[in-house]
Parts: sequence; structure tokens; C-alpha cells
Amino acid sequence: MSEQLYHGEIVAGSLLVNESRKIAGLLLKGLDEKEFYREVLVLNVLQKRSPASAKRQAKLIRNRLLPLHQDFWGMIREGSHEQSTQALLVASIVHSRLLGDFIKQVIQLQIKTFQKQVSYRDWDGFFEECKQRDASVAAWTESTTKKIRQVVFRVLAEAKIIDSTRSMTLIPFSLLPEVKELLVRHEESYALECLEAIQ
Repeated sequence: MSEQLYHGEIVAGSLLVNESRKIAGLLLKGLDEKEFYREVLVLNVLQKRSPASAKRQAKLIRNRLLPLHQDFWGMIREGSHEQSTQALLVASIVHSRLLGDFIKQVIQLQIKTFQKQVSYRDWDGFFEECKQRDASVAAWTESTTKKIRQVVFRVLAEAKIIDSTRSMTLIPFSLLPEVKELLVRHEESYALECLEAIQ
């Protein structure tokens, strides 16, 4: 029986930079879970039209950020747009091995073999391999898998790994030194491997 490596939580949203800055601010305040969700649902810190949407995004972002050291939260909250975006890419990779493995295996191969683009066909081949590594993936619905693919490619575009979700043209990616320094200092070796693989 294959080990469960993957989950589909990334379906709830891409990097969500503006929302993540606000959630990072709440985490830096040291709020407990009850206080945290009061800010999200009662005070509507994310400024969403529905409580359900606010809760869904807040839960995703909180789950992404909690495994990381608070230094990353500070960069997400106070850093430049590029710093915040790359720190959130790190958070997304740590949270979603599906995203990390796609970057490390498929995007890296495309770059090494001088391919100009990445395609949905590349994703589909990768996803079939994921089913072999983790049998639970085969149980995901078609609509879920399509939405995950859509979100993953949106993340790649927001992180400036591809130029857009339309052309999917690969563009040179450069890991910011300050982000790399945090990755090394806090021993986030998997995320570091993924991002160094595509430089």
C-alpha cells in the first residue's frame, strides 16, 4: 500500500499575497485559535463578502504559515511584494508536496532540457505518477484535480516561474538571497531543494 504523500488543500487558493500579509500579522500577534477566527469572521479582516469564503482562505493560509518559523511570517507581513511572494511560495511548497514535487521534477526537467514552456500535458503525466506514489490521489474527483491544476499554474505565474497561465512560458527564476538565508537558517531543506533546482 502506497504512503499518503499528497493532499488537495491547495485547491482553496493560490499565493493570496494580500490576504496572507493580514493572516501573518494575526499570527505574529500570538492570537489563539478562537481570537484568530474572531478577527476573520467577526471583524472580517480579510474583507470577504461571505464568512464561508473568509474562513476557507484563512484556514488555508494559517495551515501554510504555521509550519514555518516566525521569521517567514515577518517577511510575508512586512517585506516587499517580491519578498512576500517568494516567502509564500516557500510556505506553499512546505504545505503542498504536490506543488513542490511538480517544481522539483517537472519544471526542473523542462529548464534543463531547454524547453520554453510547461503544459497541462506535463502536469497530467506528473499527476499519473503521483497516483502510483500515493493511491489516495486516484480517489480525487475530476473537478478537484482540474481545480488543483489551475491553482498550481496560477502559483507558478504569481511566483514568476512562468509568465502567465495562458502562454505558460518559463521565465528565469532567481531565489532572493534573503529568502534563501531564511531557508538555510531554519533548515527548510525540501523547499530549498525545489527552488534551487529551477535556478
